[in-house]
Amino acid sequence: MTTPTSEALVARFHEEAGRLGFVAVGVAPADAAPQAAARLQAWLAKGFHGSMIWMERPERAQPARMWPAVKTAILLGFPYTPAHDPFRNEGRPEVGTISVYALGDDYHEVMKPRLKRLARWLLAEAGDGDARVFVDTAPIMEKPLAEAAGIGWQGKHSNLLSRRHGNWLFLGAILTTLELAAAGEAGARGSCGSCTRCIAACPTGAIVAPHVVDARRCISYLTIEHKGPVEEGLRPLLGNRIYGCDDCLAVCPWNRFAHVPADPALAPRAENVAPLLADLLRLDDAGFRARFRRSPVKRIGLKRFLRNCLYAAGNSGQPELLGAVRPHAGDEDAVVADAARWAANRLSARPGPAH
Repeated sequence: MTTPTSEALVARFHEEAGRLGFVAVGVAPADAAPQAAARLQAWLAKGFHGSMIWMERPERAQPARMWPAVKTAILLGFPYTPAHDPFRNEGRPEVGTISVYALGDDYHEVMKPRLKRLARWLLAEAGDGDARVFVDTAPIMEKPLAEAAGIGWQGKHSNLLSRRHGNWLFLGAILTTLELAAAGEAGARGSCGSCTRCIAACPTGAIVAPHVVDARRCISYLTIEHKGPVEEGLRPLLGNRIYGCDDCLAVCPWNRFAHVPADPALAPRAENVAPLLADLLRLDDAGFRARFRRSPVKRIGLKRFLRNCLYAAGNSGQPELLGAVRPHAGDEDAVVADAARWAANRLSARPGPAH
């Protein structure tokens, strides 16, 4: 069999990726985003990464620092266009809000097997080379590489934007020793122009400048990555968000072009769309594991999840939740106990719901 030319191989790779559910593909040299390292260092110097110390790993500067033999980066977008309104639970303080991306199965578990299949196909077609696949699991700056590969551009909220898919894309990466022709998505590039809707929408003011997010104020960071107590001044701003936040993504005007639905493997579970806080606060470890089996939510564990639910209860203005809150004041986990006491004090004072 004749080894295909680079251009022909990339074109066929696009077709194979589409069959596996990827809606955007970009190919670029592995060193195609040299400016990203300087931006990362400036961001780290301000401490905006909070406790995410893995962001400091020097390999993040360039893929070749992690794998010297790499030649090409292939970036792929996987759709998670919401089936439900991200703002569906506004004005419903009795329920908790889980980010739309986490309403179904864990995207890592859905995407990685498909990326591995694609990588095997690529190497078989090329007849040579090596490849490695990644889904948020290595020190790679996927978003700058995706922009360099022509999938889209980084918006003012720092997430990737596409003319065809808005910002509802998960990113996966295949790094390979093959030298492939650069290729991007037709019509994927665009601009935020003068729009600042995402900045204005952030409940905690975490987008401190266009394209710059202070993770220490970001609700997604606070409810997922942050392990300790949330600063008391920020707790009311969490509202009823118990896992992640979609606000800056949901208001982006480019989403009106996001017509490709989420992959069926990511279908939301009905019980997670508007779960009652009272029910969630009664979960034990076994109940938590069963309810969130194969879900991204499972990664934070029961105790951090309870902390988040207690903050939401404290923000609800509903004293009837006191019965579900008070038992946690004696929890052996100091962070959970603190959250329970804070929530109980607010509910006993009968404040109105936080906004």
